Amino acid sequence: SDKLVDGLDFGELCNDFECNSSPSIEATARQLVKDILEIRQGNRALGSFAISVKYKDPIRSFTGREKYKRPLWITGALENPSVTVQEMVMLSTSVLNIKWTIRGKARTLFIDVIVRVNSQFTMNQISGQVTEHEEQWDLSLLSPPAQAYFWLSRFLFSATEAGKDTVDIVKNKTTRFVDDTENTTIYPDPTDPTKFFQMDDGFRDAYQFAIFVAVVYLVFQFLRTTL
Repeated sequence: SDKLVDGLDFGELCNDFECNSSPSIEATARQLVKDILEIRQGNRALGSFAISVKYKDPIRSFTGREKYKRPLWITGALENPSVTVQEMVMLSTSVLNIKWTIRGKARTLFIDVIVRVNSQFTMNQISGQVTEHEEQWDLSLLSPPAQAYFWLSRFLFSATEAGKDTVDIVKNKTTRFVDDTENTTIYPDPTDPTKFFQMDDGFRDAYQFAIFVAVVYLVFQFLRTTL
């Protein structure tokens, strides 16, 4: 059950340092590499990540494990993608480094795309959950057209995800605003008993902003599917 890829087992992948700095960290390390190899999206083991985990790559950053439920760049940008893992190293008792490679064809262009990825996970030694996740990309195996496709598709993907982030923020603020207004009394204007006043127009502003963000998001989705 420990066999992972290319005939290597978990112990052989965890070279230079045992991947058992603690039982919880070892369990998380096993789950992380399994999710990478199976290109899991939507059904990833969210329990491997802390609620407020911080993610960063050369283009995008975010906070919160709920965003790990979203589709991956690899499945949207590449035809028949595959993944292999070359190395797992514990840089310290709480920092895991995984080196892996993505292979596939650029959608509609049929250009070979091979990207080497370096993923670094900082984990809580007690819970084993990932608190920080950083990725770096090695594009040295890509042809110039493949590099151009990679950067364009990554920028479009990151812009789309940023649009979703903004929509989520607006939704959350709008929900809190509605909850607050439901608990707020509307006071009569003492100078005119027939007039009433409200103290905030924030909901209307948030609604208009949400419409704007939704339009931007749709534009990015259209560009992504046509390029």
